[in-house]
Amino acid sequence: MALYALRRFFSLVVSLLVASAVIFLVVEVAPGDPASFMLGINAQPDTVAALRAELGLDQPKVLRYLDWVGGMLTGDFGTSYTYRTPVSQMIADRLAVSLPLALYALALSTAIAVPVGLYAASRRGAAGDMAVMGATQLGVAIPNFWFAMLLVLLFAITWRIFPAGGFPGWEKGFWVNMRALTLPAVALALPQAAILARVMRSALIDTLGEDYIRTARAKGLTRPQALRRHALRNALIPVLTIIGLQFSFLLAGAIIIEQVFYLPGLGRLVFQAISARDLIVVESVVMLLVFAVIMVNFLVDLAYAWVDPRLRARA
Repeated sequence: MALYALRRFFSLVVSLLVASAVIFLVVEVAPGDPASFMLGINAQPDTVAALRAELGLDQPKVLRYLDWVGGMLTGDFGTSYTYRTPVSQMIADRLAVSLPLALYALALSTAIAVPVGLYAASRRGAAGDMAVMGATQLGVAIPNFWFAMLLVLLFAITWRIFPAGGFPGWEKGFWVNMRALTLPAVALALPQAAILARVMRSALIDTLGEDYIRTARAKGLTRPQALRRHALRNALIPVLTIIGLQFSFLLAGAIIIEQVFYLPGLGRLVFQAISARDLIVVESVVMLLVFAVIMVNFLVDLAYAWVDPRLRARA
């Protein structure tokens, strides 16, 4: 297990180094100069040059890349060109919204999908299975922003159970903020739950054809008992893969939902930074999101080894 984890950790480090170089190059070659954008089209050349020197944009790209990577290793992401505040503080403020939202939505998605997938697999071909597959197909097809607006119309405007948008801040209390995040989390979770439920059902059905399941059934276990006691754990590997990918998507791809509910999360920060040509913020936030994706995949790989002892044996 230790050797398996070490190999995966080495792969994680290499992936982060490659990702950092690609992100820096892609952002740096984008057209437009941040200093010229900030000062406007009528700015004098010497004023633009002075601002470029102040922002460090006149240094060679290699030195800027090394300074950026070295700063990230110590928690220093630099200073925003537009807001003149530490990028790390801006990310921390926005992450305090995006991370709980992603975890909340992932918990809801998993809590819905696992029992639904179990139910559909245990009734394969029956009316209940067909109903579940139809509902999940509808959940995949509906755009989450349209579903979010529908939730606002019903639960915020008509019934006034949840707020329509905004984020009070954690200093206002835990439950107040969780209430504000409920509708966005549901809007994000239901489409992901539909995908996860379909994967869960397919994985369970594939597992039911294995010899050990037939042996368990021959010993007297019912189909639902064989599903829960034997098939479920062995069907978790593809499910864990989807859960890892979903967390990455929920953390990085919630920009539309954040716009609908006016949440100050990472998605809106990236959108605002791109609009303002604030390259250091774009680079840092994208690198943080890439780190989250790679780290989640690393943890999923470790979960594979925990679920499937054969992987530990090969290592």
